[in-house]
Parts: sequence; structure tokens; C-alpha cells
Amino acid sequence: MQYQAGVAFAQEMDSQDPLAPMREQFHIPKQANGDDELYFTGNSLGLQPKLTADYVQEFLTSWQQRGVKGHFEGDYPWLPYHEFLTQQAAKLVGAKDDEVVMMNSLTANLHLMMVSFYQPTSSRFKILVEDHAFPSDHYAVESQIRHHGLTPQEALLLWKPRAGEELLNHQDLYDLIEQQGDEIALLLLPGVQYYTGQVLDMREITRRAHAKGILVGFDLAHAAGNLAMELHSWQVDFACWCSYKYLNSGAGSVAGCFVHQRHAHNTQLPRFAGWWGHDKQSRFLMGNQFHAIASAEGWQLSNPPILSLAAIRASFDVIEQAGGIQAMREKSVKLTGYLAYLLKNELAGKIAFITPDNPKERGCQLSLMVTLPHLNGKALMAQLEARGVVTDWREPNVIRCAPAPLYNSFMDVYRFVQILKECLA
Repeated sequence: MQYQAGVAFAQEMDSQDPLAPMREQFHIPKQANGDDELYFTGNSLGLQPKLTADYVQEFLTSWQQRGVKGHFEGDYPWLPYHEFLTQQAAKLVGAKDDEVVMMNSLTANLHLMMVSFYQPTSSRFKILVEDHAFPSDHYAVESQIRHHGLTPQEALLLWKPRAGEELLNHQDLYDLIEQQGDEIALLLLPGVQYYTGQVLDMREITRRAHAKGILVGFDLAHAAGNLAMELHSWQVDFACWCSYKYLNSGAGSVAGCFVHQRHAHNTQLPRFAGWWGHDKQSRFLMGNQFHAIASAEGWQLSNPPILSLAAIRASFDVIEQAGGIQAMREKSVKLTGYLAYLLKNELAGKIAFITPDNPKERGCQLSLMVTLPHLNGKALMAQLEARGVVTDWREPNVIRCAPAPLYNSFMDVYRFVQILKECLA
């Protein structure tokens, strides 16, 4: 796409944007002067859809009027409530309906998946992760290794960037798989690296790992609602994601989980069991013998929090109104591309981004670094915040900026860069 400098281009892009009306579906935080904030942290916490209050109130009203009978009565009874989210969740990640379930939290789901899919033997016992994985993933993986009587020193394999580089090199990963694949039991990687914003080639990674007999899982915290994915056709074994970033479901909202059909239908897989994963037809017979549901639902533990699921249902309905993940991704590529263009053309030598330049290798997020030796990045972010620009900081030296396609505009991006220029003047 041919981008142009100047405010007229941003205004023209917004006038032609089919998703521009979606901004009105969200509550935009205000500055002290009453103007909208320039909010670029949907990669950390998405904004609240206006529909959310209606759906949450619907649950509260049902509880108020029906009490326990709300489990079975009303348009959205609570007993099967998670099922109302299944079809839309499956569309978001490119899955079959029986491969997805909204349950628990992200790290809890990763643990549940590793209980089933990390079964180390004397010869195949390693887990391969990327060196700069989100800390919670490291904690979960290392604790699973120790749970099996191993140590991270012997069983944790790290995929690291090359010396002096920020981005991961896929060939280095493929070499690791080829060289040590016979000892690797599980590969657990992000779909999008949280610090750099780099998108990993999930399809090719899965193909190469499977060729060596390695199971593959992905943490899609920064990919769900950001990228168009095809987890089923890519043959990914499992994946987990949160719903409060690009999916806009509220802080700490219930997470999602994908288990490929070839595993989901295997009720004999080892797992930590709970009664919501038990066969629905006999669940309330209250027997003590566990019979797993032959789908991703078989990994559920307890009945889910309906307040959170109601918020997710609102978010999914807003995404559907927008035309789904494909429409969101199409705008996202243009929007983040515009930000990259302005940074390179108006702030070269002052601000650089370490996120890949190729749109296919990044999502919404650009990870910015200050290249002026006299200016501290954290101090710059504080200046931006004082002027109504909301970004976030990740140690040691990155400002993350993520224009979200549902509520950010091209004018938002233009104004951000102008304010950034003023702060750097």
C-alpha cells in the first residue's frame, strides 16, 4: 500500500474504512480535558464494548429474578453458557467447534495441557521454549519439569535470538529440532512474541516438529483476535489464549483452549479431571467414576463464572458485527503499516522499531526503541501519557504501541506520531 504524509491522508483512510463505525461500539477513556485518549494498549487490555454492560446486566437480572433456576431458564441459561461462545471462538482461531472451549485462565490452561501432552520418558524429556518467553510461561514450564522429577538444566531447551539481534531466527529453531528432536517431548512457543511483536510461523514450526515426533503447543495471548489462524489445518496439538487483550473481555476474563480433534476425542488421555469435564448426560447422576467429554470440553474443571462469559459473549458479538477476524486483520495490516511508515519517514534516527518490517511477520504491535542517547525511553513514555497517549513499557527498553482495528483510527496514529515528534523536539 502507498502511504502518504500529512493529515489529509489519515482523514481519507478513515473515511474509506469499513470498520470506522466500530469505534462507536466502545467506551474510549477520556483525558482530563474531555478529549478521547489515544489508546494503544489493546495488546495488554482491550477497551470495553458498550454491549458488555447489557450482557452482564442480563445475567444479573436473571439471577435476581430466577435464583438457581437461572441455570436452566431464560434465553441464555447458565448451565450450557460456555457453549454459546464455542462457534465464535472456533472461528477466531481456525478450529472445529469440538476443538475449543472457554475455561479457566491462560496459565491454568497451559498447566492442564502439559499434564496431558508432556509425558517425558528416559529418552524424550525436553521442552523447547523461546528464551524471552513471557515469565508466566517460563514458570509453568519449569514447574512441570520439576513435577516430573527433572531439572530445567537438563530438560529445558531455549531458542535464542542470535547475538546482537532481537528477533528469533526460524532457521535456528529448525536446526534445534533437527539436532535434538529425538530428545524433545514438547515444543511450547508464542504465536506472537510479546516483547518484539514478532509473529512466528506456526504452520511450518508444527510441520517440522511433528516430523521429529514432537508435540506442539502455542500460547496465543498476543495472537487471538490479532491474527487470522488455522489451528486445525495446521495440525497444532494444543493452544491456549487469554480473552482480555485483543478480544476485549475485561481484566482477568476467562481464557480459551484448543485441543486438536485427534486428541480431543481421546478420552483416555491423562488429565487433571473436574466435574465440568465429565460426560454431560451422566454428570448429575453424581457418580465417582470420571468419563471425559470427547471434545475440548473434557478438560474443564469447575462450572465457569457466568459474569465473565457474558462479557466474552458481548466481545464476540462485536467482532462478528465487524465481519470477523479476517476483516480485523485486513485493517490491522494497513493501520500498523501506516504507523511504521510515519515512524520511518518522520522520526528516522530518533525512534526505531524492533518488530519485523514484513506485515506478514507482525500483528498490531510495534515495539519502539528510543535511539537518542540522551533520552530515556521510560521518560518519553511518561511524556506521552501526560499528553493523552496510552502505550506500555516492557523492560529493558521497549515502548509497545498496538493500534487495534476495532477502535483505533488512522487519525489516532497520525496524532500519536505528531505528539511523539513534539516530545522529541
